[in-house]
Amino acid sequence: MLLHADYVGATTNMSLHLGTVAKHPANPLFEEDRPWEQRLDNCYGNIVFDPDKGLYRCWYSPFIEAPSAKNKTLQERQQIPYEGYPKQEMAVCYAESSDGITWHKPDLGLVEYAGSTANNLVMRGPHGAGVLDDPAATSAEQRYKAIYQGLHVRCSADGLQWSPQQKINCDLAGDTHNNALWVPDLNRYVAFTRDWRKTDRHIEGEESKTRHSWKRLVSRIESSDFINWSQSEVVIELEDWELQPYSMAVFEYAGVYLGLLAIHDQISDRVWTELTFSADSVSWQRIDAGNALIGCSDVELDYDYGCVYACAGPVVLDDEIRLYYGGSDYLHFGWRNGCLALATLRPDGFAGYQPTDANEIGTLKTVVLAYAGEAIKVTADIDAGGMLLVEVLDASTDAVLALQQLGETATDALALQAGAVEANAIKLRFSARAAKVYSFVLEK
Repeated sequence: MLLHADYVGATTNMSLHLGTVAKHPANPLFEEDRPWEQRLDNCYGNIVFDPDKGLYRCWYSPFIEAPSAKNKTLQERQQIPYEGYPKQEMAVCYAESSDGITWHKPDLGLVEYAGSTANNLVMRGPHGAGVLDDPAATSAEQRYKAIYQGLHVRCSADGLQWSPQQKINCDLAGDTHNNALWVPDLNRYVAFTRDWRKTDRHIEGEESKTRHSWKRLVSRIESSDFINWSQSEVVIELEDWELQPYSMAVFEYAGVYLGLLAIHDQISDRVWTELTFSADSVSWQRIDAGNALIGCSDVELDYDYGCVYACAGPVVLDDEIRLYYGGSDYLHFGWRNGCLALATLRPDGFAGYQPTDANEIGTLKTVVLAYAGEAIKVTADIDAGGMLLVEVLDASTDAVLALQQLGETATDALALQAGAVEANAIKLRFSARAAKVYSFVLEK
């Protein structure tokens, strides 16, 4: 169980902070290296690991008709205004990998480009396609589902050959990375897309202090069949016009929903990825708002200096969590080259509680937890000289029933043997010095 608000009863000198990602040394994993990849743009990547094939599979969306920034110097990018292209067209391409690091773009022979099908295109036209490997598919032909700008949907048996598109009953623009997932608790598909709202913004230093403008919102829709969808509801709207939610890739993890929220800075024209949390996929909270989970490089023209757009579908391994993302080497509305990149987290490492004042011990006590004699395991980072004390408390009196002190970083460290405490309900109390606690589990 991740330590999130639903489990926290009381804290003293403890606050929730993002985990630390490591950008992979092999970055960028692939770039715009095919004639039809004119501008990888935001990548809009969707990545799954297929155990049947033993392959990582990636669907990503370049502009195949667009002005290209290839070979442009920084000076040229700054001096030549970037303008759109009347015939700008996006497509969905496919790549695969045996290890998730080295990627292959196969010639599929499916879609024509410049008079040839020797390419890795699987669809022409869709903008912002989210691809779902559907665990609730009712037939083999519907295993893979795509939702994209319009809003339109398609299905596929293999993720390569797709059914004709179908318009759904939703008038949202969806002009971003659209993402869908199956939510078993609702027995429904839930999708997240973009909406817009007209707004007035105050501008300092101008004779007229108010300007009419638009700002981006994240909206949610749901469906039982992927065709008939509910009315949309806004789930994320930021008050500050300068910082706007661009897209959000949502996934279930450890019984909760996490969102990788792209934030576009309207002033700097850069994009980074933050973390959000929801217990029900409807009400969302930003975690450590204003701080990036995956941030931009500080070096101009580095592969992710300008933009970081998280892909849909983190890949969870035993020893790490892989967060793939689309990186751009310059500004969102500027001349930029794109790539696929990778950042990794330790297991359960999205966010954890640590002392707010590093010079003092911090404590966190959980709410009452139903208990049936399970073993208790804890995941934490502990610095040299630090410690994490784990106490099992009586649910009514807070009397200490058992305790264990951890002195080293660990994943699922045993804090209590199964059957060591007789109780129907307990609380846990964590006391940390130079440590961050991420999660606990009651294991039968």
